[in-house]
Amino acid sequence: MGWLLLLAAFMTWIIGLMMSPHGTTVADGTEHVRKVVVDFMRNSAIGTLVLSALSAWLLFGTRRPKWPARDWAILAVLVFLVGSSLYTLVWLYLSVLR
Repeated sequence: MGWLLLLAAFMTWIIGLMMSPHGTTVADGTEHVRKVVVDFMRNSAIGTLVLSALSAWLLFGTRRPKWPARDWAILAVLVFLVGSSLYTLVWLYLSVLR
């Protein structure tokens, strides 16, 4: 179940990344869509954080001394997902929502 939640966290992260409103160029008449995209990105980042926390809790519930490299790889993916989601939340707050 932990692997499924980690996959869901990655999918949520990548969909939020594809909807990124980076840049200042906006086509005429589409200014109203930017707020919706920003709300979607915020919710996607929060969802990624929640799913990452749940998958980490399930994947690292008990220690497995058999494959330490596997644990480090999972930890690296989780750190990347959480770090980029936190960056997205900070970036949205500082540049778009202010």
